[in-house]
Amino acid sequence: MIRHTVSFTLKHPAGSDAERAFLDSALVLAAIPGVEQFERLRQVSAKSDFSFSFSMEFADQAAYDSYNVHPDHVAFVRDRWVPEVERFQELDYIAL
Repeated sequence: MIRHTVSFTLKHPAGSDAERAFLDSALVLAAIPGVEQFERLRQVSAKSDFSFSFSMEFADQAAYDSYNVHPDHVAFVRDRWVPEVERFQELDYIAL
């Protein structure tokens, strides 16, 4: 199992319609074959300066690789992520 996470801050003002539209548009990722346990998370710790995180799981590397090249993922990154995300950190985990 691979847990894919990405923490990020948007260019949009907090609480704005644009922020909500971006977060809602990310639901397209949950429908991509192989994506399991998709979550949109709001960061609440004072120790981090990111605002949100997406988390999802994949059964194996093949499922993760398929997700990365899926047309819906590619379109989301191109049309929403690149223009709207200010900065991010991506982390992928496997259980020990």
